[in-house]
Amino acid sequence: MKFIVDQQVEDIEMPENLKLNTFLQEFHSDCPNSECSFGFYGFAFGQSPFPVPKLIQEALIKNVDKGAYAAVPGIPELRSAISKYNKHYFGMDIAPERIYVGPGTKELIFNLLEILHGTVILPTPAWLGYLPQIRFLKKNYHMLPTRANKKISPNDLRKLALRLQDRQKILILNNPHNPTGLLYDRLELEEIADVCREQNIAVISDEIYALTTYDFSKFVSMGKIYPEGTFVTNGLSKSHAAGGYRLGYVIFPQHAIDLRRQFKKILATEYTAVSTPIQHAAVAGFEISKEMDEYFDVTRSIHQIMGDYTYHALTAIDGVKATKPDATFYLLADFNAFAPDLQKAKITTSQKLSESLIIHPYHTAIVGGDSLVLERTDFSARIAYVDYDGAKVYQKYLENKPKSHSEKLEFVKNNAPKVVAGIDMINNFFESLRKDSLRDLEAKKNSIIAFN
Repeated sequence: MKFIVDQQVEDIEMPENLKLNTFLQEFHSDCPNSECSFGFYGFAFGQSPFPVPKLIQEALIKNVDKGAYAAVPGIPELRSAISKYNKHYFGMDIAPERIYVGPGTKELIFNLLEILHGTVILPTPAWLGYLPQIRFLKKNYHMLPTRANKKISPNDLRKLALRLQDRQKILILNNPHNPTGLLYDRLELEEIADVCREQNIAVISDEIYALTTYDFSKFVSMGKIYPEGTFVTNGLSKSHAAGGYRLGYVIFPQHAIDLRRQFKKILATEYTAVSTPIQHAAVAGFEISKEMDEYFDVTRSIHQIMGDYTYHALTAIDGVKATKPDATFYLLADFNAFAPDLQKAKITTSQKLSESLIIHPYHTAIVGGDSLVLERTDFSARIAYVDYDGAKVYQKYLENKPKSHSEKLEFVKNNAPKVVAGIDMINNFFESLRKDSLRDLEAKKNSIIAFN
């Protein structure tokens, strides 16, 4: 029997992160050089390298016997803990009834897009997971390119919203931002919220990196600025280094009681509930404790040290620009100054740039601009600076916290050698490209002289 796949599924491409993973595995097995055995310098994958907090691990062990189905919105203990967590860290009074738990924020954002009517506004560059979901659901959408500062312009948002005929629009706001590592401050959020109120724009505020904000006093949730129109999503994956636990939550706007009923119906139909033992383990992660506070302080400090090093090392390469991260473990590197040299080498798209960097002798994995919803010819790339042993680095940090610039530099060189070497390889790649371009230019000059 020949099985026929639904055309809607045929039209969906594999997510860029999984496509890249497949490519890297194939490269690793096919590369004939002995040096290929070590693998590659990994700037492509956005996964926190640290161990899952001990409190969560211990709670999971204690609750392995919980085999019963959980309530669709989440177990009461977890919703209560998330409510207190948001009060403590983000200054938001959220009734547990407004909180729904799901198997990761990715799934919850998909569920929100399922039930919310209207055109989606997607600021670019963007996390590589949003657009495939929007397309899969056949939602109308419009890109909102950001300006030089890589943040949403309220005026551009207003102009775009005025062109859209829908009674409701949906803005996807990612703060702190993947792939740039930038943070929206209170004033910027207030200006965006003013436009959203005026133009009837609902906001899905993906705040999964909130607790990674380097100066945490500067983080403000959009749920606090625009509580009547914002769906806030967050979870365990980034701040708690527990992506594999697949647990996230969404906070519904004030007074969205009927919408919550509709959402519950969708969750019950699609996956019933999140794994019960995982929910009980997550309670420990969201409860306020000295252990978790120390974990957040240490991990965000290490992310900042690595981010500062990566930013300065990349921008020291002549022609390279980059966003200076305020949070997360990413920055956006801009290689467009090399566009003429890249094109001469027949590297005409960001995807080809990614492929050129991963092959021997460079062995460097990045996420190119087309995966970040930029133009295919935009030679920008997301750089994730997490290619190190998180457990070891965490311990080294506790033993001797680096304070001065020179101590931080030594900390990176001693504890994240693949981050250091990977940036050196990027530099080598562009140096080689530039030399080849100059050699070609010199050859052309000589041929013209010889002809004359």
